[in-house]
Amino acid sequence: MIIEKLIQDKKLLEKQLFWIEISYNECYKIGIKDEYLIDEFGKFEILCSRYSRGVDFLIRKIFRTIDEYEFENQGTLIDVVNNAHKRGLFENIEELRVMKDIRNTIVHEYIEDDLVEIFDEVLFFSKKLIEIINNTLRYIEIRYHL
Repeated sequence: MIIEKLIQDKKLLEKQLFWIEISYNECYKIGIKDEYLIDEFGKFEILCSRYSRGVDFLIRKIFRTIDEYEFENQGTLIDVVNNAHKRGLFENIEELRVMKDIRNTIVHEYIEDDLVEIFDEVLFFSKKLIEIINNTLRYIEIRYHL
């Protein structure tokens, strides 16, 4: 049943948020540099990975589950994002597209030096991702009393 799926997805989203916040806070303390120590680079690499999974999970899983629960037409990814925007889960559609583009860059980036170039964007948009996840969790709690 869809309510059980929504409950399970909410728990998984809370877990995603927990790990993204840990990585974000560690990397925020490190800050943006021209060069990173090995352990610092590792922490940023973990943040990139958690950021990518978080963006995917939020858009492809959570937003779709909410659409399904609210009997929205299961359309394209653009439809899903537009529906989430109409619900007030985030303010700026273009910003979410940039977040997804950064995710794509991370996933397709195989050279470490090129990954370093996006650490500042990942750090900035991780904070935005945390805000959107919190908004989404509040929406689910208030709308569905879960």
